[in-house]
Amino acid sequence: MSESTIEEFYVEDRTFPPDPEFVEKALLNDSSHYEEAVSDYEAFWARQARELISWDKDFDTTLEWDLPFAKWFVGGQLNISYNCLDRHVEAGHGGRVAYYWEGEPGDTRKITYQDLLVEVSKFANVLKELGLNKGDRVAIYMPMIPELPVATLA
Repeated sequence: MSESTIEEFYVEDRTFPPDPEFVEKALLNDSSHYEEAVSDYEAFWARQARELISWDKDFDTTLEWDLPFAKWFVGGQLNISYNCLDRHVEAGHGGRVAYYWEGEPGDTRKITYQDLLVEVSKFANVLKELGLNKGDRVAIYMPMIPELPVATLA
């Protein structure tokens, strides 16, 4: 028996094609996005960011690449909570499930965008009442429970 080295495990030739039903329901069924991303990835990601994210201030530079550091969307400002919740509710999708949660003993919850927005707003007001201001840093130590994204987005 020969001794294996870790490098031997780097090679993976198997493929796992998606289920045909999944492919049929996919939002993107052609290779145009792939080809666009390969031909000019900065322009591709700039377009994606501008079309799919709500920016408070548009970015100046798509990518600053100074190895080993990369900065994406330099100069841009956004509200992550707004992008995760408010805009979906404003678009009439408040009743859609934002995420499914399953606990250890098998208990489950479906949490809609509207439900999550209400809880985030309540918790943000609690933080304000405690004296937290914009720019303050808060450490969050919580288990993986539905209140974790509430606290994080607040």
